[in-house]
Amino acid sequence: METTQLNKKKIFNDPIYGFISIPHELIYDLIEHPYFQRLRRINQLGLTHLVYPGALHTRFHHAMGAMHLMQRAIDVIRSKGHEITDEEATGVTIAILLHDIGHGPFSHALEYCIVQNVTHETISALIMDRLNKEFNGQLSLGIEIFKNHYHKKFLHQLVSSQLDMDRLDYLKRDSFYTGVSEGVISADRIISMLNVKDDALCVEAKGIYSIEKFIIARRLMYWQVYLHKTVLSAEQLLVHILKRAKLLAERKVELFATPTFHAFLYHDYDSNSFEKDPKVLDQFAALDDFDITASIKAWQNHADKILSTLCKSILNRHLYKIELSNDPVDKIKVEELKTQVKEKLGISAEDCDSLVFTGKIANNAYNPKNDKINLLFKDGSVKDIAEAADQLNISMLSKSVTKYYLCYPKQSMVNNFDNI
Repeated sequence: METTQLNKKKIFNDPIYGFISIPHELIYDLIEHPYFQRLRRINQLGLTHLVYPGALHTRFHHAMGAMHLMQRAIDVIRSKGHEITDEEATGVTIAILLHDIGHGPFSHALEYCIVQNVTHETISALIMDRLNKEFNGQLSLGIEIFKNHYHKKFLHQLVSSQLDMDRLDYLKRDSFYTGVSEGVISADRIISMLNVKDDALCVEAKGIYSIEKFIIARRLMYWQVYLHKTVLSAEQLLVHILKRAKLLAERKVELFATPTFHAFLYHDYDSNSFEKDPKVLDQFAALDDFDITASIKAWQNHADKILSTLCKSILNRHLYKIELSNDPVDKIKVEELKTQVKEKLGISAEDCDSLVFTGKIANNAYNPKNDKINLLFKDGSVKDIAEAADQLNISMLSKSVTKYYLCYPKQSMVNNFDNI
């Protein structure tokens, strides 16, 4: 890729951290790349703005913020006598900058809907490999760190772990943009307490209360923002719009879609598709929220009443009624609701599945099975936060809480069905 004589020592004015500087010319070139600029057109929190109107920040904002926190973490760890070479610093910065580059439209809301059984992490890795070819191998170390193949394991933990720069930024950022103060954490305090012991990231014991607050904040943000029942209702509505559109596409019904989105609507792409045809990755890397939104606006006038009803509902915020419970939803109740809707609207049982459905969600604020937050004490010993916490029962917070939901159309949605 051609590099010009432009001044690449740019700064960004971030509402969370103030001025963010770009640490390396290569980082500047990656930010300028169309793959990364696409993140400006993908909402960080999907449809959360339908509940918290300020939540319109993007994956671009988050990636830049996480990059900034990584610079802080590198400086802190170096100051405590641990070697991070300039090459490693650039590599780990690249890894955090690009960690979300594989997200599809509306972030997590449509994961697995547009591409079958492929995570955004997998697509991120594919895009990184593509960029690495463009940049003549300059991303190789960053990719090694991202995939946890590099021998200094603590560098990967800064990118992906129970206490990584990704989580520190999104909690602070999402709290700011939603206005939900329960998510406020002391990222500066936590980063200043970071250390490394036996090639593992840890936190000095005097930072224990900041870590306890971080885990509690994560739990509260999940219930209050990420898994808020109205957000869940909106995102499930979006999922079922895509399912209905895919069903119609399989029946050879012609639907309006942008050229990029049309390809995914009329083909069932999976992980093998990316391997067999390089163009699939190019198409995905051009897909964003606007493709989906433009299509939904057109579909609200489609002849298919199910699709048009769903699209009008999301555009006008006439969302499903949603009920949460600690126990699985009674199947008899579900069938009764489906029968009522089916008879009232005169639709088939298959069509009714788009209007009445169930599912489950889980909240796990701290999961020590795969990775732990370790506290480093003055005597050199290390202890898991769940064992060391004296104010809060962190071990209880490590248990996953599962809730079950039932979604069905409100009466107003049913009443207006015949008028569509």
